[in-house]
Amino acid sequence: MFKGLIGKKIGMTQIFDENGAAHPVTLIEAGPCFVTQIRNAEKEGYSAVQLGYEEVKPKRLTGGELGHLKRNNLPPLKYLREFRAKEIQVAEGDKIDVSLFAVGEKVDVSGLSKGKGFAGGVKRYHFRGGPKTHGQSDRLRAPGSRSSTTTPGRVFKGSRGPGHMGNDAVTAQNLKVVLVDAERNVIGVNGSVPGARGGLVIIKESRKA
Repeated sequence: MFKGLIGKKIGMTQIFDENGAAHPVTLIEAGPCFVTQIRNAEKEGYSAVQLGYEEVKPKRLTGGELGHLKRNNLPPLKYLREFRAKEIQVAEGDKIDVSLFAVGEKVDVSGLSKGKGFAGGVKRYHFRGGPKTHGQSDRLRAPGSRSSTTTPGRVFKGSRGPGHMGNDAVTAQNLKVVLVDAERNVIGVNGSVPGARGGLVIIKESRKA
């Protein structure tokens, strides 16, 4: 059965169990989402469910986007995402919310990690840096030489070094659902979720469950 939602990260809190132990919990405002399109293997070559999330003013969307949603009399939706599924038990135009998941289930949550900007090799890849003594005053966090006058005499593509850090697609796998609040459209998962507060996240049924 298809299980997936689009939401936004609210932040972190903690929940105490019956033994008084504190557990870190991430709260996510998930849904309500609308089924905007069903893709099938006969027509598109694969089966998937396309969901829409967050109503916006019509002027925020293009004519093509509005026409795509008007096929099923849906409101203007800002985010559209696809979820691969083998068994599809929903129809176009359906509305789904956090009641799709139950406490105790395992989910995968995907999002964009926090952007760190340009970072050096020490911060980005935990390089050791240069020696702290013997006249070294300004090369402590430098990466050192890179193949100069040696074979191959160049730097291979993909080599680790300074560069853009963060803002990558990250998935936190096998997180336990500990809270489902259908009235507020809030779902809580045990552990951390990638991204900053207010960042878009995708919740799917765990592949490792």
